[in-house]
Amino acid sequence: MVVDEADRAAVEALLGRPIQGDFEIVVRHGDGSPVVLRNAPLLRDGTPMPTRYWLVGEPERTWVSRLEADGGVNRAEAEVDLDALAAAHVRYAAERDAAIPITHTGHRPSGGVGGTRAGVKCLHAHYAWHLAGGDDPVGRWIEEHLDATRTMSVLAAIDCGTNSTRLLISDGRRTIDRRMVITRLGSGVDASGHLDSDAIQRTVDVLRDYRALMDERGVTRVRITATSAARDAANAADFFDAAEAVIGTRPELLSGEEEGQLSFAGATADLDPSEGPFLVVDIGGGSTECMVGTDRVEAVRSFDVGCVRLTEKHLESDPPAPEELSNAIAEAADWFDDLRREVPAVAQARTVVGLAGTISTVAAVEIGLAEWDREAIHHFRLTRAAIEDVFRTLATESLADRVHNPGLEAARADVIVGGCCALVAFVRALGIDELLVSESDILDGLVASLEP
Repeated sequence: MVVDEADRAAVEALLGRPIQGDFEIVVRHGDGSPVVLRNAPLLRDGTPMPTRYWLVGEPERTWVSRLEADGGVNRAEAEVDLDALAAAHVRYAAERDAAIPITHTGHRPSGGVGGTRAGVKCLHAHYAWHLAGGDDPVGRWIEEHLDATRTMSVLAAIDCGTNSTRLLISDGRRTIDRRMVITRLGSGVDASGHLDSDAIQRTVDVLRDYRALMDERGVTRVRITATSAARDAANAADFFDAAEAVIGTRPELLSGEEEGQLSFAGATADLDPSEGPFLVVDIGGGSTECMVGTDRVEAVRSFDVGCVRLTEKHLESDPPAPEELSNAIAEAADWFDDLRREVPAVAQARTVVGLAGTISTVAAVEIGLAEWDREAIHHFRLTRAAIEDVFRTLATESLADRVHNPGLEAARADVIVGGCCALVAFVRALGIDELLVSESDILDGLVASLEP
């Protein structure tokens, strides 16, 4: 198999890495770009290569990825005649095995399409063989079901917050993937006025993983935003440059009001307007946004209060000293007292909705979740009594003991008490007896903003 350097470079660009074996391009687009490879059955070092036909072209890979994400593997296996599929595996293996040199004595590739002997393992492998002229019932099934995925937009939103970096991938109808990694982009920014280089690198490393996941899921449009930490940092452009190099889209620096508008849209999208007016509170790492409205936001306020900011400013002891807790709560309460005076509509809210990591974690600890369960958290009703109880428990424990509470992620344990101080101040200052926890938030608002 002789491949010229231009073809090899094109294939490696599509794959994003060097290719380890010999191949030939057997299906091309009209412009000559590669679509399907036929691989040698052995890599150059003798390692078996079970995938004889390899789908590398775009947009074909994206289309099939969307079909897989929509449950295509299980659907194909349920709808295709299993005897016909078994026969296809045999034909595929026979063709590949016939290409193995008769002098070869080492390990040999096994299985049929996608390296399996039964069922469906990988739609990409089946579709590649089908495009190359293979008699594959799964490949034909894929062709029949691609129309919807050819026109479907897969959207992504990334929120680079003070404490965590989060991703949502959606097709506009359902969530395909949702991820959160605590990266502490805003670590120390309140004191220094700059983003720490290590914090930037941690966040960019996660963004690189998110980019790979978006490529795998066939994302067509992405919106990436930065909030409180970047607003306060003199060197935010350094982070934006590094993030853009990885994601391909430059982060937008949201104002507190823009952040609030998007969070409100995400949090209330699946709520009945008759339950409004809504008061939505989003306690982040560096700021807290409060929004009031029913079908739209009528007022937004953003305060420099968050779990990371309060922890770094007030909570030095382990466990925090009573006076440290009092000072943190007092600072947050002053902001919420201003909210009550400046936005009288907060007193008219029928439903209070709480967003973000602090509130979700307090709910998880109250429930006692051994493992994170979004469905258990979403729309859980968290009472003031429960908030106060969880706060007392977490605030009086050392960090070493605190991490063992079910529902508390270890990476959040050092700042959760600061977040609790903000939450306790909120319910006390505004006289709130219960709030509805929402796992839909700014990410959902960002994705909705990308939809036609």
